[in-house]
Amino acid sequence: MTYLSLIMALITIESQGNDFAKGDRGKALGCLQLHEAYVYDAAEHAGDYWVHEDAYQRDVAVKIFMAYMDRYATVERLGRHPTMEDIARIHNGGPNGYKKESTKAYWAKVKKELDSYDIL
Repeated sequence: MTYLSLIMALITIESQGNDFAKGDRGKALGCLQLHEAYVYDAAEHAGDYWVHEDAYQRDVAVKIFMAYMDRYATVERLGRHPTMEDIARIHNGGPNGYKKESTKAYWAKVKKELDSYDIL
């Protein structure tokens, strides 16, 4: 499995591929259903200027996701190499999402989607 496969699975789970999706009562935007704090957190880390509405642009949403993971899904923070599960759970539950019981069900959905790709 590749990082690209994980991003594809997250997009499917989050929005069924809809770049203009709105969820969580309008608080989560775009194909990856990014919240405003996530976007600003990633922008701060990347030294970029992204606003919440940038989540509607798939290429920018992926850059935001990558910057967020570059900040939080690291060996330094986790004490080991981050797994796909860690990354998905951080995406779903914030910087410490990989430790939260509440993100396990989300990972199960992502894992099921990844398994359906049958890439070997």
